[in-house]
Amino acid sequence: MYKEFYGLQELPFNITSDPNFLFLSKRHKEAFSHLLYGIQDRKGILEITGEIGTGKTTLCRALLNRLDDRVRTAIILNPNLSELQLLEAILEDFDLQLEQRTKKVLLSKLNKLLLNLASLGDNAVLIIDEAQNLNRNQLEQIRLLTNLETEKEKLLQIVLVGQPELREKLASLKLRQLNQRISVRYHILPLDKDEIKKYIDHRLKVAGSDGRIIFSAEAIEEIFTYSNGIPRLINILCDRALLAGFVLERMDITYDIIKRCVNELEGRYEYHK
Repeated sequence: MYKEFYGLQELPFNITSDPNFLFLSKRHKEAFSHLLYGIQDRKGILEITGEIGTGKTTLCRALLNRLDDRVRTAIILNPNLSELQLLEAILEDFDLQLEQRTKKVLLSKLNKLLLNLASLGDNAVLIIDEAQNLNRNQLEQIRLLTNLETEKEKLLQIVLVGQPELREKLASLKLRQLNQRISVRYHILPLDKDEIKKYIDHRLKVAGSDGRIIFSAEAIEEIFTYSNGIPRLINILCDRALLAGFVLERMDITYDIIKRCVNELEGRYEYHK
């Protein structure tokens, strides 16, 4: 609605997980490095956690774009499946044709693929998003997938991505065997206050801004106060602020605009005669 007014090619503050808009904060850089290390060194199971809206899924999509064609990948975005359905979904995302759908046949087919990749010097990565929703039986099946290995290396690298509840679940006594196999862990924290402006400028630039859209220092301060550095909340507020700026025909986003948008988002409306 406001793209033409601001001279933008894309909407800069969509809440979809578009890797082109990924802002590599200090924490996201560290998380990305942990992921690459764990995959390249074939560490088996990796765990990435963070609060809702901290950019975990966007980071994983950027990771998929970064890996070269020597790495076969599969990603499960919604693991709310039965154990057999989860295994089927994994094989299907690895582009394997499924004729028989028994667990034994599926595991054999996956193992054959992984051995073939290993013989070529290639790697395989499975990313499971929203992994905090996996039940104990599903997590136990994930553990069994790590048994697919040669004498020297893991054949399948598994990235478990989830909210902080994932850490709590994995720390339970009944999942200690799986927990002990996790060799790489990283928890993504929200953006620091001094990263908010950089984050906003980055997304505006990617969307095609020529630099005329200016968020004042006071506006940035209020955005941090509202969002606590959570990227998704920053996006929601900034999108609303650009819409308000468009209505007011202003290129500068002030504290007053941000505060009004915060009130609207929180259901507090001011009525003027």
